[in-house]
Amino acid sequence: MNGYQELAAAIVLQAVKDYRTAVRRKKRDPGNRGARMRIRECERFFRSRWYGMLTDIDPEEVIRALREEVRK
Repeated sequence: MNGYQELAAAIVLQAVKDYRTAVRRKKRDPGNRGARMRIRECERFFRSRWYGMLTDIDPEEVIRALREEVRK
């Protein structure tokens, strides 16, 4: 993997980690406004052109998989 690919992967991975954390926080405290805002922010990123430039992974599939993962 070259430097650009490593950076792109790290950016996407950080968004995945942030999303997981926010969904878990919201699950523990449904009224957590910060968690709701972070979830929306991450979903906007996953659906953005920038995300599309970083990876070919379907953003809706990523969001669905992360939601499913946290429900378990």
